[in-house]
Amino acid sequence: MIRINLLAVERERAKRRPATGLQAAQQKITLACSLILVLTGLGVGWWYWSLDKLSDRIEEDIITSQRETERLRTLIQQVQQFEARRAQLQQRVGLIEELRRGQGGPVRLLDEISRSLPEMLWLTDVKQAGNELTIGGRCTTLTALSDFVGNLELGGFFKKPVEILDSQVDQTRTPGGVDLIRFSIKAVIDTPGSGQ
Repeated sequence: MIRINLLAVERERAKRRPATGLQAAQQKITLACSLILVLTGLGVGWWYWSLDKLSDRIEEDIITSQRETERLRTLIQQVQQFEARRAQLQQRVGLIEELRRGQGGPVRLLDEISRSLPEMLWLTDVKQAGNELTIGGRCTTLTALSDFVGNLELGGFFKKPVEILDSQVDQTRTPGGVDLIRFSIKAVIDTPGSGQ
């Protein structure tokens, strides 16, 4: 059988001996090194924590900047669409203004031609290609034709000279037995600002 003594036996405690000078210095150095290690660990921990927070803040700034960039891209696209639309509308307005300015041109042209017509001269066709006007018709005398050309030149609406391209006696006679002269003339419209 095993016997167990449950009463506490008083042992003599080892008495501490007072530390000698060398041991005290070693203890101070150990304590100082431990303190330096703990402070260094705390410093490194704080530094890591601050870098982590800085990294998080930079990532948030990057995300915010990317969102702003996307928003600005859509705005730039809208501005480009508006600019294209504006250019298109300006082109249309310019065309409308040009048409309005040119509206009176044909009326004035026909008015000038009708004022220049002498008696016994009839027009059969008037064709315009750019600034060139070709007028065809019939007259009873060459004098009426030369009067018509002179009137066109004096009217100031056409550049000088107004050319007679063709004039010949028509083979068909009128009921009164008068010969008709068929003619074709060319005139250049004098646009404002062009020199003669």
